[in-house]
Amino acid sequence: MEYRPRLAVDMDEVIADAFSAQWNWYRTRHGYDWTADMLHGRHFADLADPAHVVMMEDLLHQGEFFRTLDVMPGARDALRHLGARFDVFITTAAMEYPASCAAKFAWLREHFPFISPLNIVFCGDKSILAADFLVDDNVRHFRRFKGQGVLFDAPHNRTVDWTPRVRGWDEAVTFLERQGERLIPPG
Repeated sequence: MEYRPRLAVDMDEVIADAFSAQWNWYRTRHGYDWTADMLHGRHFADLADPAHVVMMEDLLHQGEFFRTLDVMPGARDALRHLGARFDVFITTAAMEYPASCAAKFAWLREHFPFISPLNIVFCGDKSILAADFLVDDNVRHFRRFKGQGVLFDAPHNRTVDWTPRVRGWDEAVTFLERQGERLIPPG
């Protein structure tokens, strides 16, 4: 049987555009006029009124917010392509917002129907994952992960020092294919 490297892929900020949705919510609901430069290396909570941060957290804890997110550019085609060479798993730290599980699952079935429901992992601590690679926007998930953490570039992590970092799905595919070939035994 041919060895297929395992690829774990985070949802929010990697395949689901939670950043733009939250940015839009803060702008339309509370009138924030942040620029991309202002958000460079920061979280919304660093800039917003604490009461507004609590309102956003309440919205996230209700869960349905996650059902409305856009797909990150290139994510669908990239995962379909990578699925030919990798066992692809969607791995989301959904336990941070437990009510999000049904919405996230419905979102995945709509936008990524080619990912088997058996390859969708709702977890908390991602160190439990047995994968060769984890593509995530948050380095805290790499700390105890046994494989290679691949940082997916996002506004909030631009000041984080981590290698490898990929800036979008084109770079991710190129990097993962190159690294995946090294894991496949010859002949």
